[in-house]
Amino acid sequence: MMNVLLVYPEFPETFWSFTHALGFIGKKAAFPPLGLLTVAALLPETWAKRLVDTNVDLLTDKDILWADLVFIGGMAVQRTSAAQVIDRCRALGATVVAGGPLFTSEPDAFTAVDHLVLDEAELTLPRFLSDLEKEKARKIYRARGFCHLGGTPVPLWELLHMKQYASMSIQFSRGCPFNCDFCNVTALFGHTPRLKTAEQIIFELDEIYASGWRGSIFFVDDNFIGNKKFLKKHLLPALIEWRKDKKGCVFFTESSINLADDPALMGLMVAAGFDSVFIGIESPDEASLTECHKTQNKNRDLLESVSIIHRSGLQVMGGFIVGFDNDRPSIFSRQIDFIQKSGIVTAMVGLLQAVPGTRLFDRLAQENRITESFSGNNVDGATNIIPRMGMDTLFDGYQSIMKQIYLPKNYYQRIRTLFQELKPPEILLPLNLQRFLCFFRAALRLGIMGKERFHYWYLILWTMMRKPRLLPMAITLSVYGYHYRKICERCIFQCRGSKPATGSGLFLDP
Repeated sequence: MMNVLLVYPEFPETFWSFTHALGFIGKKAAFPPLGLLTVAALLPETWAKRLVDTNVDLLTDKDILWADLVFIGGMAVQRTSAAQVIDRCRALGATVVAGGPLFTSEPDAFTAVDHLVLDEAELTLPRFLSDLEKEKARKIYRARGFCHLGGTPVPLWELLHMKQYASMSIQFSRGCPFNCDFCNVTALFGHTPRLKTAEQIIFELDEIYASGWRGSIFFVDDNFIGNKKFLKKHLLPALIEWRKDKKGCVFFTESSINLADDPALMGLMVAAGFDSVFIGIESPDEASLTECHKTQNKNRDLLESVSIIHRSGLQVMGGFIVGFDNDRPSIFSRQIDFIQKSGIVTAMVGLLQAVPGTRLFDRLAQENRITESFSGNNVDGATNIIPRMGMDTLFDGYQSIMKQIYLPKNYYQRIRTLFQELKPPEILLPLNLQRFLCFFRAALRLGIMGKERFHYWYLILWTMMRKPRLLPMAITLSVYGYHYRKICERCIFQCRGSKPATGSGLFLDP
């Protein structure tokens, strides 16, 4: 028997960390480390296992010294924390095993790791464990091809303190049928979506539900609608049947914009309990969409597509990018205009970065336009490419977008634009103590102490009179706005050493 410590590195403050929103609901982290929990389930049952998510708990020397093996996994945005954990483990003489997207994409950057078990763990981890048993474990394990998800085990949820998290996660598929120039999903997981069976998903949901979870569940698929036929025929009907005797548990996921072309699919998703989808809009500029091979977004009215999805009952969370070669200085005002008109409240705008392993990275490397290591954080005001328009123009334009779309006046206007179109959700999260307290925390911090207090109370009254079923969402989105503004202030004031003038308030608008 061996003692195994699974360590999840810390996330920096980003849009997706929700650092400044979590306190409103008494949570410490937004999402659990689903990959490590799945790896834990692949390890021998007789091994002793502990999980330390550094976003929730402190990693102590005692934890490390207890372990025979320390498994670490994460994404590029967690690089700094991952390197610190590795250094600590090495200093204490612990054997480190690393895997996941960060290490798979950049194995040469982590020479201090004892064993790199890369690609999909379902394929490489058994080989490592076999060699380990024979005392012949190698430095690097790579896979050829992709695994069949039918053999992927249920994550070991018992290792997790669920109450510390704002959402649970589940995975239905891997891979995406599209091939966007800047995205490494197809390099990591392939073009053809590989699926778990409906029975697997229902079993995993039963495990989460039996643990007492009644909150949000994120389907972390690369593109949830990659196989529409299977969704319509198998998974969504199974989810609709599953929730007939269940309370709570609303779902959200990631999708491509062509979801708007399928009313039947959207209807099934809403009936199954989905209330929002993240969609990569990227740019309103057709030339930039052509450049990055975002073919699914071309030759359509993107604003109308977003409206169609909103009217179905699904809120669109949007990803946007500036810094394409075809971008002109006018792109910044066009992005602002599109975001405001669309009613996309959660608008994640980032600078273009070249991810190792993508076609974009290879092309720009050949052009000698890669400047530094990839950070994975596209809202920190940094990029690892040399943009055509010039770095100063790109950075100044990016600042202008962030400043405008998260001004309270503009942000709260987008919430009302969304609510005017959004079909009220059929399934609501049950009221619990933390959600009850969130109302009072928001009233105090946003409605009394916050610079946005006028906009906050106007939204609350407007929603109560016109869309009362959306009141919980109004409070949630207001709290999100508080977080986004904090992130924007960090991006604008701290990037490149820029500082606000004494006494100025970036988000204090009339």
